[in-house]
Amino acid sequence: MRDNYKRNYQKNYEFVGKLIEELKLRKYSYRTGKKYRDVVIKFLKSGKTPREFLLSYSNKSRSTMRSVYFALKFFYENVLNERFDEKLPLAKSKQKLPVVLNKTEIQKMFELTTNIKHKIVLALLYYAGLRLSEVRNLKWQDIDFERELIHIKQAKGERERIVFLHKKLKELLKEYGVRKFGWILISERGGRYKERTIQQIVKNAARKAGIRKKVTPHTLRHSFATHLLEGGADIRYIQQLLGHKSLRTTQIYTHVANRDIKKLANLL
Repeated sequence: MRDNYKRNYQKNYEFVGKLIEELKLRKYSYRTGKKYRDVVIKFLKSGKTPREFLLSYSNKSRSTMRSVYFALKFFYENVLNERFDEKLPLAKSKQKLPVVLNKTEIQKMFELTTNIKHKIVLALLYYAGLRLSEVRNLKWQDIDFERELIHIKQAKGERERIVFLHKKLKELLKEYGVRKFGWILISERGGRYKERTIQQIVKNAARKAGIRKKVTPHTLRHSFATHLLEGGADIRYIQQLLGHKSLRTTQIYTHVANRDIKKLANLL
């Protein structure tokens, strides 16, 4: 019995190693790779069939169920080289409208934030519409001050893009002290800002501004897109600025933009 345990352990260890290799070869992000690895390790330890394992997650959220499903599918098809025949109906995620701040709330967050680096974090999220990971990965050499452009190189799905360098962000960067090379946001210990640090900066700024909405770094990105749309920007330009692969992803902002809603109110 002990020999069987050792054999199973060694086999599972090899499977996980191959899984990690396949994820790396396909350039999956660290976060997705970790999720898949954790799911597969639990699956191998469980001794359950894929259906039984998926059913054990039936009380979890839709997104969790989908993550588990796709992790198993990836494992079977790319590690075991077997067809994944499970046809469990995947409940589509409920479409939630993004939380958007108004311009007064945004202004208050900036006014009540005194730390220059913290202001730069807010500006990169709002005035450039960057994702949290893109803020962390931004380097001085990615910014063209003369042409007033930012080159986003480490973007989601490896889709590089160019966004404008807003004058307010430009002023903050110059006030902070422009450098030629290296990460823009460096902690006191000399390393890049952690995700948790950026999340906390945004949370604290929203609290100081007395905002009761749930505000995250992505809330500022949502606000960036919505305010551009309300200002009359073409949705396809907004799609490019956000780095969305599909226009359908960007179209969610049409549901929260006030531009057309206000016009309807004037009809009454």
